[in-house]
Amino acid sequence: MSTTQSERLRELLEPLIASQGLDLEEIAVDSVGRKRVLRVVVDSDTGADLDRIADVSRALSAKLDETDAMGEGEYTLEVGTPGAERALTEHRHFVRATGRLVRFQFAGTGELVARILHADDDGLDLEVPGVKGRKATTRRVALADVEKARVQVEFNRKDKDEKEEEA
Repeated sequence: MSTTQSERLRELLEPLIASQGLDLEEIAVDSVGRKRVLRVVVDSDTGADLDRIADVSRALSAKLDETDAMGEGEYTLEVGTPGAERALTEHRHFVRATGRLVRFQFAGTGELVARILHADDDGLDLEVPGVKGRKATTRRVALADVEKARVQVEFNRKDKDEKEEEA
């Protein structure tokens, strides 16, 4: 059974990333002209600041230098986080997105934009914003019913404390 380069790299690098308290979210090797780029996306429940990214980048670079996992040619290592509008694909992604506004796509039943209030093993408690002056409602959905989910960027979101001060 043959494995792809990405799978071999995942097996090599995932334990090292986990030892740094991070999760390996994505790994990809892309060709950019004559050069190759190894993109590694990491995250954790508490996020990953620039210092943590730099530390894991140095550790990954050293590990790759001592193996031939990337072969003989030149490559660039890029380590980063998933970004603001990340796709939610794993249970831990939904837990980490608690409090965030998410665009959901459900199999056969359409689309919904709602805020994740709580995520557990069975599903999600969502707050669906009210329309035309109506109050927000809550809704429970099963994770199995979610076909796609992507965090939405909110530029003018008011925190709960600010809303209470205005009331």
